[in-house]
Amino acid sequence: MLIERKFVAENLKEFQIEEYLRSVLGKAGLSYIKLQRTPLGEKILICSSRPGLVVGKSGSNITRLTQELKVRFKLENPQIELVEADQPWSDANIVAESIANSLERFGTARFKGIGHKAMSDVMNAGARGVEILISGKVPSSRAKTWRFYMGYIKKSGDVAVSDIKTAYTSAKLKTGVVGIQVRIMPGNTKLPDDVEYIDATVQDATTGKSISMTETAAKTEQSEKPAAEQKKRAAPRKKTEKTTAKDDKADGEKKKPARKPAKKKEEKKE
Repeated sequence: MLIERKFVAENLKEFQIEEYLRSVLGKAGLSYIKLQRTPLGEKILICSSRPGLVVGKSGSNITRLTQELKVRFKLENPQIELVEADQPWSDANIVAESIANSLERFGTARFKGIGHKAMSDVMNAGARGVEILISGKVPSSRAKTWRFYMGYIKKSGDVAVSDIKTAYTSAKLKTGVVGIQVRIMPGNTKLPDDVEYIDATVQDATTGKSISMTETAAKTEQSEKPAAEQKKRAAPRKKTEKTTAKDDKADGEKKKPARKPAKKKEEKKE
């Protein structure tokens, strides 16, 4: 029981540190925050799309955060390490945070433009599909849920649990709190029905070189095509009843002699 309580207390502390840093660094575009325990002390990894806001002017923000973590969470020697996000628009946490910041800045009047812009930026970053849910009193006084989606995204199965990036956040507006949910299906996601064709190689009997199966199939098709055309030309034409009757009629017209023009009868003059 003591070991289990220790693990629960450590995870709870890590969760509290992450919530505190997200509340302080709300506009820095945070992707993830990890706590690593080392012999020298606790190392806190912060992945952000805007690391300049985390560092502050001449490192003042980092120093202040280190002192606050040391006092607030009783950490012995906290060390903050920054990692810049490679593809910010492929990360669900950064996209959800940017939508929340835009809603807090412009209000609910432009929520459709904010949702469509975020959706197009995610798809341009190479994602296979994206879904954005904005729920709350948007734009009227009655709560609704607006759904923005583009591309293909899995909703069930192992792919939906392990490969879909999901993030939840909220924006505090004058009308109340608005919830934001973002789901992104990355472009490198491998689906169960994705089939990959492997080109096998065979050894040619005449030359002894190894050639691919596609080349062999193409050569066989080219060699069979002229033979089929020649056979089609050599095949006798089958006469049907209609063609026979037509031909007989034409032959009969040819055999009949041409009719001579009738001589004009001379009128007898009295």
